[in-house]
Amino acid sequence: MRITNNMLSSQLMLNLNRNAERMNTTQEQLATGRKINRPSDDPVGITYSLRYRSELSSNEQYQKNVDSAVSWLDYSDTVLGQANDVMQRLRELTVQASTDTNPQSALDSINKEIGQLREQMVDIGNSQLNGKYIFNGQTYDIKPYDFPMNADGTHNITGATLKETDTGYVNFSVGDSVVLPINQTGNEVFGNKTDSDNIFVIFDKITTALSAGKTADVGAQLEQIDSRIEKILKSRSEVGAKSNRVELMQSRLGDMETNLTSLQSKTEDADYAELIMQSKIQENIYNASLSAGSKIIQPSLVDFLR
Repeated sequence: MRITNNMLSSQLMLNLNRNAERMNTTQEQLATGRKINRPSDDPVGITYSLRYRSELSSNEQYQKNVDSAVSWLDYSDTVLGQANDVMQRLRELTVQASTDTNPQSALDSINKEIGQLREQMVDIGNSQLNGKYIFNGQTYDIKPYDFPMNADGTHNITGATLKETDTGYVNFSVGDSVVLPINQTGNEVFGNKTDSDNIFVIFDKITTALSAGKTADVGAQLEQIDSRIEKILKSRSEVGAKSNRVELMQSRLGDMETNLTSLQSKTEDADYAELIMQSKIQENIYNASLSAGSKIIQPSLVDFLR
C-alpha cells in the first residue's frame, strides 16, 4: 500500500484535533470545577446527578416547612402559656371573691379585673402568626372569636354569642410521606359552646355572680376553672411533643442534606489536582504532536530535486 502525503496530512490533522479536544475538555473541567458539563461527558453519572439534585430540592422545601412548623409551634406554646397565666390569675381572684366577708365594693373591684382578664383571653384566642389565626383550624383567615362590642369597648360575650372554631388541622409536610398536624383548635383550648368549662362561659358566670353578690356561685366555678386549666396544660404538652418531633425531623433533614451534597459532589465535582496533572500532560502531548507534524509535512517536491 502506497502512503501518500495526503494520507499523512489527514492522519496528522486527525490526531492533532483529537489531542486538542482532550486538552479542551480538561481545561473546561478546570474552568467550571465540574467533571460533567454535558450529558455526553458521563451518561450514567448525569442520571445520578439529576436524581441527587431533585432530592436536594425536595429536602430544601421540607426544611422550609420544618422551619415554618417550628415557628408555629413555638408561638403556640407562648400563647398557651399566656392563656394559662390568665386562668391562674382568674383562679386566684375567684378564690378571693368566694369569701362571704367581702363587701360588694370589693366584689366590684374584683369583677373589673376579671373583665380585663376576659378581654385578654379574647385577644389570646385571636392570636395571629404571619396573618393566620392559629386557633381557627384550616379557616385561619377568619377571626375565630369575633364577638360584638359593648358601648364601653368590651366584648359582649353571652350564651347567644359564644363561638366555635373550625375543627380542621393545619398539616405540614416535613418529610417524604410524613405529614404532621401542628395546630391546636380553639375548641380544644377554650372549649366548645356546650362545655360547662368553656372559658368564656366561666367568665360570664363569674361576672354575673359578682355583680349580684352571690359568692357561693363564684366559688362553684373553681372546679370548672381547674378543669379548663388542665385541658390547656394538656394542649401545651401536645405542642411540646410535636416540637420535639419536628426538631428531630429538622436534624434528620440536615443530615440528609449533608449526605446528598456529598454524593452530588462525588458525582459532579472535578478533582483539581488530577485535572492539573492531566492538563500539563495533554499540553505536552499536543505540543509534541505539533512538533512532529511540522517535520512530517515539511518535505516537498523541491526537497527531492536538490
